[in-house]
Parts: sequence; structure tokens; C-alpha cells
Amino acid sequence: MDYRTEVYAPATTLEVIASLRSALGQVMRIENHTIHEAPVELIEFTGSLLLPSDEAFDHIYTRFIEVGYTPMLSQRDGKEIVIAQHGIVQPTASKTSTNVILLGLTIISTWFVGIQYAGGERLAAALARYNDDIFRAMFSDPQFVIGGLPYVFALLGILGVHEMGHYVAARLHKANVTLPYFIPMPFGLGTMGAVIRLKSPIKNRRQLFDIGVAGPLAGLAIAIPLLMIGLMTSPVQFVGTPVPGSQEGNSILYALLKFIIKGQWLPGGGYDVIVNAVAFPAWFGLIVTMINLLPIGQLDGGHVIYALFGRTQWRVANVVLLVLISLGAYLAVATEQLLNVWLMWALLSQVFGLRHPPPLDDITPLDRKRKLIGYATIVMFVLIFTPVPFS
Repeated sequence: MDYRTEVYAPATTLEVIASLRSALGQVMRIENHTIHEAPVELIEFTGSLLLPSDEAFDHIYTRFIEVGYTPMLSQRDGKEIVIAQHGIVQPTASKTSTNVILLGLTIISTWFVGIQYAGGERLAAALARYNDDIFRAMFSDPQFVIGGLPYVFALLGILGVHEMGHYVAARLHKANVTLPYFIPMPFGLGTMGAVIRLKSPIKNRRQLFDIGVAGPLAGLAIAIPLLMIGLMTSPVQFVGTPVPGSQEGNSILYALLKFIIKGQWLPGGGYDVIVNAVAFPAWFGLIVTMINLLPIGQLDGGHVIYALFGRTQWRVANVVLLVLISLGAYLAVATEQLLNVWLMWALLSQVFGLRHPPPLDDITPLDRKRKLIGYATIVMFVLIFTPVPFS
């Protein structure tokens, strides 16, 4: 989140309390209220809603914002609780130029990696001719430069569509959101991914679900076709025993696609697909989506699971943490990958939090259509889950 809270008159002003009670009384039978002055000024109202929760909250939100308070709706002991928190959220300004500069740098960094990935033995020969001067070797042949473009388009296309899925969903819900920030990295994959930043709070679970699920589904809609195209154009070769950590791992979906396209289970018998500059970033797109769908914190999976099951997500996240630690320990012992993706995310989950924060309206459930999409997303997560990303 990226916003600031503007504070208005003190919460304990009798006139303000009367205004809030008047607005709330139109949609709620108020039983009592409690004033909390520290550490955050807020007023807690207890009672029973007179309208469906979504209709009631729309009314409450509009009226409370008018007098400088942000409402939160929840339940406790069979009663509806409305908390009026002092101040309202005002989105901070952002510069589009930053997005453009980062995108440009990320195109360059992924192009640099793509040239090396696609150059293969020919680039290695050029390096030998130019005494390991990587830049002279890469630009010694226009084919190297052109050969790096499929990698750029595939990887940034998947990441860009993923983040634009979030962006479009947020805009449809009239949430304030930034354009994607791409993160360049001149080694490894050429990028650390992309993110958008919400600049207004999530109002309800439906908004939370739509924004959270739109990114993974949009990204998969690009990644899976690209992966199929990449596999069709990638050869199957004898690889023997691969160097540890150099072979991309299998998920159920990836293994099935290789079987459908190549007619055999791979890797097997020392053979495997030698993924090209389209197949590899598409496979990595599945890995990014898998990680994003982990049901922890404010990852996309955390959004989806909280929207579906509410605070049950908090218990699910604790179980997932144990799974991450177990998988990380296995990789550390079995593959000697001491610093691996699962241990890293187990650590990051402690830094950024396992529990997803509730939306302002924490009562209104998802409708049937959203629930079905949510369950299908969980199935997709299982299909793309890759216990050993690199073996």
C-alpha cells in the first residue's frame, strides 16, 4: 500500500459522534458505542445491520468519509461491529517517468541475458575470439542481438500481462493503483519481476479477490501458450546426468505438456527437452505464478485465500510456512542448494507477514461465480506447483 492518512477533527467531539450515529442508524440497529483514544483514535459501534452487508457498507463508507472517518465492518460474537477510524486515506502522487525508466532498464538487462541464452556455442566461440570481452562478442554478429529478442518478449510479456491484470482489475474497481514497476537485474534471469502498488485500501473481499486473481490468470493465459510454442520448437536431446541446479524442475502441468508435445515423459532415460529462448522464460513464468499463488501474506495467493475463507487464511499460512521450511531443508540436503527459493520465501514471509490484513468490509462474502474461479485457481496452483524448481 502507498498512501497517507489525513486527520480531521478529534474523534471524541460530540458533534462528530452524533453525525456518525445518525449516518449509521439508517442501516444498523446500534446497541452501544465505545470510544478509543490511544494509540489510534477510533469509535467502535456494536449492533445489527438492517440491510445486506454490501449495501450497508456502501452507505456507511460514503457517509463516514464525508466527515473524515474510515469505516471497517466485521463481526464478533454474533454482532456486527463498525469501527470508525480517525482520518481518511489520500493517495500519494507517483511519477510515471519512474515506470518508464525501469521498464527501459529491464528491457536492456533481459536482452543482455537473452543474447547469452540464445547465443549458445556460437557466442562461446565469439568470446574466445574476443578474449572473453562479452560486449564485443555479443555485438559482433547481428544474429546474436536478434536472437535475444524472443527471450525479452516472452519474459517481459508474461510479467507485464500479469501486472496489467492486477492494474485493470484495480481500475475497474476504481481503486487507486500505479502502473507496473519492472525491476532490472543484469545477471541471472535479467529481472527480479514487476510489481504494482495499491494507493488506496481494499474495500471488500470481492474487490480483494478480483485484483488478486486477475494477475495470475492473465499471466497464465500468456505463459501456457508460449510454453507450448517453445516446447514445439525445442529439441529433445541426450543430456545424461545434468549438472546439479541446471535442469528446470517439473510440475504436473509442465510434465503433461512435455508428454503431449514430445510423446514421452521427460526427463527420462537421460533425455530431456533443451528449452529455447521462448520455452525457458515461459516455464519461468509458471514458477513466478506459482510463487505468487502461495497463500501467505499479501501475495496473490494470500489475496485469493483470504477472499474465499476469511481469517482461516491465517491458519493456512502457518501450515504453508512449515511446508516451505521442510521443502527448503530438503533442497539444502538433497541438492546442496543451501540458499534456495523455499527457505528464502520462508524468511520473507516472516519479514512481510504471514497474515493477510482484512479489507474494510470483512463480512460480505464472495458470490458463487467468484468462488468457482477461486477454487479453479487453487487447482491451477496444484498443477503448476514445482517442489524442486531446479534439479
